[in-house]
Formats: sequence, structure tokens, C-alpha cells
Amino acid sequence: MITEAEQALLTLLRANARASTAELARKLGVSRTTVQSRIERLEQRGIIAGYGVRLSPDYEQGLVKAHVLLTVTPKLADKVVRSLEAMPPVRTVHSVSGNFDMIVIVDAPSIRDLDALLDRIGAMEGVERTSSSIILSTRVDR
Repeated sequence: MITEAEQALLTLLRANARASTAELARKLGVSRTTVQSRIERLEQRGIIAGYGVRLSPDYEQGLVKAHVLLTVTPKLADKVVRSLEAMPPVRTVHSVSGNFDMIVIVDAPSIRDLDALLDRIGAMEGVERTSSSIILSTRVDR
């Protein structure tokens, strides 16, 4: 469980993980020392596991992104995940309930590359069925 103050800090860090301690302190109305100690506590508790890169909208706009829904052979699910993990265009793999077993988020530089990627995913051992949807726009991304 985290406090409201920690949640407010996490919200700011999600928007800009490179924000200075002084900037975060100013936005939260607390001291820099308080911000630093909250960040350290969140890291020590494993709530903040690391920091990453957010790609610019201009770069992302040039990519073709898609959701790929997979039905997999249950005994081969771990093998499918390992194979997907080894593919650089695969951004995220979710296990889900419902008609499909996984949702895979992928990106590619072109429709042609996306088509080839979808063929590779569909041909993987353990993948029984796929259904894909190209992402036209992203309305909210936190």
C-alpha cells in the first residue's frame, strides 16, 4: 500500500522520470530531501523497480503498432512467451482471461514488416490461433 503523497510522486515520475528532485519538490510542495527519501523508500520497497525510456511521439508515429491476440497450447505457453520475449518488435505480452490466452503488443517500421512479424508469430510452435488489430491512435498513455 502506498500513501497519497507517494502516489502523487509516482504520477510525476511516470510523466517524466528524469525530472530533478528540485522540480518534483516544487510541484509537490515539499522539500528536496523529502522527495529524495520518498524515492529511496519506493525503490527499497520494490515499488519503483527501475527507470525507462519513453519514445517521442514523432518517432512512435512512424511505427505501425498492433495488438495480437493469441490462443496457445497450454503446455507450450512458457515456450511461446520465451520466443516472443526474444523478438525485439514485441513490446508487451499479457496473459488474459477470455477467448484468447495472451495479448501481445508489437510495433514495426512498416505494414510489410508487421505482416512478416505476424506470420512469424502465427507459425510459432504452440500458437494455435491469432487475431490482430492495428492501433490507429493512442488516446491515453501513462
